[in-house]
Amino acid sequence: MEPEKLDLRSHTIAEDKKAELLRLLPEIRTEGGKIDFDRLKLALGETVDVGKERYGMTWPGKADCFKTIQSPSMGTLRPCAEESVNFDTTENLIIEGDNLEVLKLLQKSYMGKVKMIYIDPPYNTGNDFIYPDNYTESLQTYLEYTGQLDAQGKRFGTNTDTDGRYHSKWMKMMYPRLYLARNLMAQNGIIFINIDDTEIDNLKKLCNEVFGENEFIGCLPWKGRGGRQDSKYVAQIHEYVLAYGKSLEEFVVGGEARTMEGFVKWDDTKKLHYKTQLARKWGANSRQEDRPNLYYSVVAPDGKEVFPMLPNGKPGCWRWSKKRMQQEFEHGNVEFVASGDQWILYEKLFQPKSDDKVFAKCVSWLDDVGTTANGTKELKELFSNLDKPPFDFPKPIELILKLVKIGNANSSDIVLDFFAGSGTTGHAVLDLNKQDNGNRKFILVQLPEPCGPESEAFKAGYKTIADITKERVRRVIKKLNKEDEDKLGLDGKKKDRGFKVFKLAESNFKTWESAGSQGSQTKLTKQMELHINHVRKNRTQDDILFEILLKSGFPLATPIEKLSLARKSVHSAAGGALLICLEPQLTLELIRAMADKKPERVVCLDEGFAGNDQLKANAVQTFKDRNIVFRTV
Repeated sequence: MEPEKLDLRSHTIAEDKKAELLRLLPEIRTEGGKIDFDRLKLALGETVDVGKERYGMTWPGKADCFKTIQSPSMGTLRPCAEESVNFDTTENLIIEGDNLEVLKLLQKSYMGKVKMIYIDPPYNTGNDFIYPDNYTESLQTYLEYTGQLDAQGKRFGTNTDTDGRYHSKWMKMMYPRLYLARNLMAQNGIIFINIDDTEIDNLKKLCNEVFGENEFIGCLPWKGRGGRQDSKYVAQIHEYVLAYGKSLEEFVVGGEARTMEGFVKWDDTKKLHYKTQLARKWGANSRQEDRPNLYYSVVAPDGKEVFPMLPNGKPGCWRWSKKRMQQEFEHGNVEFVASGDQWILYEKLFQPKSDDKVFAKCVSWLDDVGTTANGTKELKELFSNLDKPPFDFPKPIELILKLVKIGNANSSDIVLDFFAGSGTTGHAVLDLNKQDNGNRKFILVQLPEPCGPESEAFKAGYKTIADITKERVRRVIKKLNKEDEDKLGLDGKKKDRGFKVFKLAESNFKTWESAGSQGSQTKLTKQMELHINHVRKNRTQDDILFEILLKSGFPLATPIEKLSLARKSVHSAAGGALLICLEPQLTLELIRAMADKKPERVVCLDEGFAGNDQLKANAVQTFKDRNIVFRTV
């Protein structure tokens, strides 16, 4: 009896989509669990567009984007405690590596958990770093780029506007990353993307396709520069921030605290004054046909069904989904007001207990959140030992703080930036946590792009952009700690001012390459040897531990405790939900001791059984009897 093997691949996106389709439409299943496309068209009827000409966006290489998305990663993220700050206690992450591979590796552990994403991707101005000319992106590509593997004939460089596929290359780079990023977003999540005129039109179309036109929140022009006299026709002083939600039915846009009058009504339950506004949507997109899913009935005090009706008597729509509406009723945040023989539903806007301020919508024009000059000044203050900042045109932290406010990233929400640059997002999150005593977490991902030998950064000892990212956050932590002098938060705990560093690499486990073992006895023998000694050289127990944690679907910040069971070491993750045993010699006593802990899952090294099939069979049966999922690797 053999235990199942732990799947070392990243999350398989296509399988998820197929499973969801088969769940919704079981009639399209064919023998072997595949999808019959003709049956799918029949099931969907007239909603399927089979015409040759249709509205949409395409470009050379778009089909390859889906191959890239669907190709799982076989990489891992190796912990690097010596470059971290408070590695054992922090929940913040800085990951050094290609963000495409990293996003794939985060799918199992962070799917649906990220409240806010902010990215400042390459603007495609002709000087940005772009991947290889053939654009075959993979872990192999990254390893060759970073010098971890030898490569022949690979060229890395810039994407110039003399290239025949100038825009296509940029879109092919962005599409898979946006697609994978959406999977990580919580249902009430939001993504902000900085961009300029070069690709704003293409980026918006990409986002419309990936996130959906209905999830568009706004295009926020940002007065980011004092003036660019090198502009061709007019001095360009603005860029843009595109904002999209995951599901706007569940997302609440944050706003500015603003003094408002009119709190004249009294709620006796909450002991607060309040004012009201319509629960029905008004203005643009307020008709039933605009948002059909927001047209439904609610029950009035006299039992009558009330629908959202426009002043012209035509059907309208509510501002919230059914689920959100139910929550507002449960929390006492709505009220019915009789108007003749009709009922009108209103939302209650409560006056805060502390002052007379309420939140109003932020305006779209971002002209009060600093410029790149401010960002440069902030970086210069942190790196005061250098003649000039080690990074050009960093975003100001005030911009990120404003976006966090709009995105309603509160409490202990996760903020992700997978084009981290100098680390402004990490700086902003730490700074905001100090301001409001929050406990937000950040995940920063940065490619170890080499600094030029003549650059100030390189001369100061920072070989890559990722080195600058880490050093900036270290200095921010040191600065904030000095200001606070170890003060405790309002909850009596020290603030999380640290970060775990992880670096992208090949899996710690050598995989069987069936193609490589074909046609040659020598190759087959080599594969057999790899299969016997399947852990790569120079990999530590921590390397293996975190890969198993990640591939098992647990976040990298999951608390881990080391236990001693049957005189052997066992790692307990997430309060005992997962037990990981890396012992090279397993015993029946140890197997039973782990089972007695009643975890949800157990993972052991296959080599720990040392070819003892009877012990392996006993382990499978022991865990099966306790309804414990057992895997080996």
